Amino acid sequence: MPGQRKRKAQQRRESEAWRAARQNGRWERRFATQDQAEFKAYVHELLRDGTLTPEDVRLDMLCGRLTHPTTHVVSVWVGDDQA
Repeated sequence: MPGQRKRKAQQRRESEAWRAARQNGRWERRFATQDQAEFKAYVHELLRDGTLTPEDVRLDMLCGRLTHPTTHVVSVWVGDDQA
């Protein structure tokens, strides 16, 4: 496919830059719920503040089965200098 090599190289550069910027710190869990609407509302409110960028927020969906319901989790990157 045309441009595939360039796209992969760009993704690799972005990934390496992200890793370099995130060497010192950790992901801190801020919110967990089983309600998807509540989850979306929290994420929109968190990003609307402007204090965080989308790169600083990690969204996880812990898929449930018969005994455990699906849980939505929001984590925020906290640098060691901010702790």
